[in-house]
Amino acid sequence: MVDRNAVEQYLPVVLLLALGVVFAAASFLASSLLGPRKKPTGAKVAPYECGIVPDREPPSRFPVRFYLVAMIFIIFDIEIVFLYPFAVVFRQLRVFGLVEVLVFALVVFVAFLFLVSNGALNWGPGKRLQPGLSGRSSESTIARIGAGPDEPGRAA
Repeated sequence: MVDRNAVEQYLPVVLLLALGVVFAAASFLASSLLGPRKKPTGAKVAPYECGIVPDREPPSRFPVRFYLVAMIFIIFDIEIVFLYPFAVVFRQLRVFGLVEVLVFALVVFVAFLFLVSNGALNWGPGKRLQPGLSGRSSESTIARIGAGPDEPGRAA
């Protein structure tokens, strides 16, 4: 036997679901009836941007670094989602809650440092070392020995 009160509670949800299905079906039907029926030509399907016809195909895959940055963003979003309820009930949790949140933030921060140390945020090309510089950049070497023969610090 079905409880009449339970049916009345779920009736708005079922009606909203039915309305969504009807709207989606009507949208597909209207699109097929009202949409253009001409066959696309090569010029119509070609990519076009700012009046320049592209001379090469775009890359088909995103670089892995794009996904790493996206995951870092999601991790910090999730951290904020967990910090908001903590801020609301901070006075009831007292020291225990503070310690728990600090441990949580420390774990997220250590993970972030690990990602940064592995180059997750380095988007440019890798820097090449010149032979004989032993890991120093050319700018720091020039500053250390001087730029010209008349400057002090340069070996003659």
